[in-house]
Amino acid sequence: MPGPSPGLCRASLGLWAALGLGLLGLSAVAQEPFWADLQPRVALVERGGSLWLNCSTNCPRPERGGLETSLRRNGTQRGLRWLARQLVDIREPETQPVCFFRCARRTLQARGLIRTFQRPDRVELVPLPAWQPVGENFTLSCRVPGAGPRGSLTLTLLRGAQELIRRSFAGEPPRARGAVLTATVLARREDHGANFSCRAELDLRPHGLGLFENSSAPRELRTFALSPDPPRLAAPRLLEVGSERPVSCTLDELFPASEAGVYLALGDHRLSPEITLEGDALVATATATANAEQEGARQLVCRVTLGGESRETRENVTVYSFPAPVLTLSEPSAPEGKVVTVTCAAGAGALVTLDGIPAEVPGQPAQLQLNATEDDDERSFFCDAVLEVAGETLSKNKSAELRVLYAPRLDDSDCPRSWTWPEGPEQTLRCEARGNPTPSVHCERPDSGAVLALGLLGPVTRALAGTYRCTAANVQGQAVKDVTLTVEYAPVLDSVGCPEHITWLEGTEVSLSCVAHGVPPPNVSCVRSGEARVLEGLLHVGREHAGTYRCEATNPQGSAAKNVAVTVEYGPSFEEPSCPSNWTWVEGSGQLFSCEVDGKPEPSVECIGSEGTSEGMLLPLASSDSNPRVPSISSDLAPGIYICNATNRHGSTVKAVAVSTESPPQMDESTCPSHQTWLEGAEAAALACDARGRPSPQVRCSREGVPRPQRLRVSREDAGTYHCLATNMHGTDTRTVTVGVEYRPVVAELAASPPGGVRPGGNFTLTCRAEAWPPAQISWRAPPGALNIGLSSNNSTLSVAGAMGSHGGEYECAATNAHGRHARRITVRVAGPWLWVAVGGAAGGAALLAAGAGLAFYVQSTACKKGEYNVQEAESSGEAVCLNGAGGGAGGGSGAEGGTEAAGTAEEQAGGEVFAIQLTSA
Repeated sequence: MPGPSPGLCRASLGLWAALGLGLLGLSAVAQEPFWADLQPRVALVERGGSLWLNCSTNCPRPERGGLETSLRRNGTQRGLRWLARQLVDIREPETQPVCFFRCARRTLQARGLIRTFQRPDRVELVPLPAWQPVGENFTLSCRVPGAGPRGSLTLTLLRGAQELIRRSFAGEPPRARGAVLTATVLARREDHGANFSCRAELDLRPHGLGLFENSSAPRELRTFALSPDPPRLAAPRLLEVGSERPVSCTLDELFPASEAGVYLALGDHRLSPEITLEGDALVATATATANAEQEGARQLVCRVTLGGESRETRENVTVYSFPAPVLTLSEPSAPEGKVVTVTCAAGAGALVTLDGIPAEVPGQPAQLQLNATEDDDERSFFCDAVLEVAGETLSKNKSAELRVLYAPRLDDSDCPRSWTWPEGPEQTLRCEARGNPTPSVHCERPDSGAVLALGLLGPVTRALAGTYRCTAANVQGQAVKDVTLTVEYAPVLDSVGCPEHITWLEGTEVSLSCVAHGVPPPNVSCVRSGEARVLEGLLHVGREHAGTYRCEATNPQGSAAKNVAVTVEYGPSFEEPSCPSNWTWVEGSGQLFSCEVDGKPEPSVECIGSEGTSEGMLLPLASSDSNPRVPSISSDLAPGIYICNATNRHGSTVKAVAVSTESPPQMDESTCPSHQTWLEGAEAAALACDARGRPSPQVRCSREGVPRPQRLRVSREDAGTYHCLATNMHGTDTRTVTVGVEYRPVVAELAASPPGGVRPGGNFTLTCRAEAWPPAQISWRAPPGALNIGLSSNNSTLSVAGAMGSHGGEYECAATNAHGRHARRITVRVAGPWLWVAVGGAAGGAALLAAGAGLAFYVQSTACKKGEYNVQEAESSGEAVCLNGAGGGAGGGSGAEGGTEAAGTAEEQAGGEVFAIQLTSA
């Protein structure tokens, strides 16, 4: 009996090894210790928040288990070896939940730690004092109730964005909550208006949470500084009833001065001061006014208050009453010779003085009398009063003026009898009279009633010259005086006495006279420009006298000069250079005949045809105007003789002008066709291109790009673009001519595909390519009985699919255009061994097929070497292979030949191109 196979032995050993390892594994599990686990072990929860605790064990079958905690529970989930419980509304700062399981008579425990935190939601800064003196300390206190744990809390006191003090409470017990930070700060001037705040930061990032920040509302600090010195009060010692006097109160070293309050009062009457600030100084100004009830000694009080503190100053002021004295005249306006009484009086206790003469005792008036004369007019009287108040002597005065009424008086000193003034400068015309009331003075010319504007500053004009009667009058009488006014002025040359333009007629006698106006009368002289001789007497006028003359008038007041343009006029005359007797007009140039005629004023010219085709026709003339508006010359201006007539107001003259016409070169389609055709082989000739024009233009044509070589016959290389230029003395004209060369057709290529021949059932294609212009028409001739022949769209390709014996034979391709015909021929032969099968009969065919099948593998591998061809391979490759060597087939050699034919004729075939294919079975 054979033993166990080696494979079975190997399987048995593997089974025993697995059982051994399993027993070792069970032994290891039995010896592993069991434990309980609580996750998370340590947790930090926001006060009032919730937390899921997961209590688990590795005991395979715990008897029981649970989670001991004093916190509120919301839900519990259980498994065989785990317990999950949600704790909610956690508010205790610190608690320790216990996870326990009973396993194998042992209690497994895991203890956790849950702590709560509270964000710094309330950050409070204790209110600051309403006003804080500069240089004294004040307390900043910040409270953050409930926030914690305190060990993670940091408080910062800030002035604006500047940190004053920063304290971290790290190391505080975990259960500690809330914090207070207090600091003492010295008040400074720059702290006025500053905002103080407290920032609390609870940093729980080390516990996996974020940084919680909050700040208190800012509190503004107001600091002040008040000088210990009292204000300085500036006020009068005496104040008159009904008067107004300025008072001022000044205090330095005051900060902030704009916050200070000012109280300013006179007795019981409070004033309304205007406050002015200059740095740390305050100035209060007001106007003090006293009434009769306040008469006597009064106190002026100034009190400055800032930050709850004040500084005060008092001054004594005496209020008094002192009316001004009274000065009276018995008649303030008295007629000459009237007696006038003057009286000066004042209030009780005042001593008065009239024009230096005092009264006898205080309280009595002073008085004087006078007989009014002209010298007393506008006399002033002075009344002075003196009063003593509080040890000071006060004085007041009053004045009055006496007016004495008397008749007018016109003196030569105030109203001269003769005035002489130069024209132009402003003068004040004065004729003043003495008298009271002030007389009115009126001066007018007896002849015209013209009135002088007396007492007004104004320009002196020659129109004011003349004799005036001046009358002075008031209520006391009148006075009359004649005054002569003379106005001198420089010479004037106006257009009336000395015109700017003078016209003389050639051949007459004239004199150049120029009259000037002026006072005194001016002297006038005239000289020609560029000459020194003064023009005097009569002149016999010639054209040489035309020009500009300078006339000058002179008197003691000045001089005046004027240019006088003298124009000499004369009848018209023709000059050959300016109006030629022979003129040639060039057609299309737009040129006008220029005929300038000498004459003043400028003559009008008209030219009219007098004979032949030009008779009665108007010859347009070029205008000498800078902006001519003349008719254009038509393209058929008639040549001939034109009579030109020139006329002005001094006469007329005529001249005969012979006009001939010429034209620049012009080529168009009729003289130089833009498209011309030549025939290849024809005798070479120039382009048919002529031009019109007078004189006859010369025409030259050149080929664009490569120059045309000299040939006797036309070649197709002569085709291209030619540029023709026609030239005569009046210009040029160009034209572009395109030359095309036509030629007879030639069949350049006749080819068969496949090139080696065709077998029965195979495909072949004949391609015919011809060169001709215009393009040739392609036609084919096939062997009789050839069917299923396909032609391309332009007849250049003949195709046969499934060749038969009837497709063998001669094919002809012919190309024809207007200049002739050309044809080529090719022979196609269809041959193969299938004919042997038909002749041998069924027995021979069967034997042949059997032999062919036996030799199939050998034929397939050696066909290419022996020149034979497999039908299946030929069909797949699309190529024909010649048998028995290159180019030599059973059907003989191959070749092609063709010839040209004239239109409508045929050429006999000299030979043919034969394609033979030997078919072999597969």
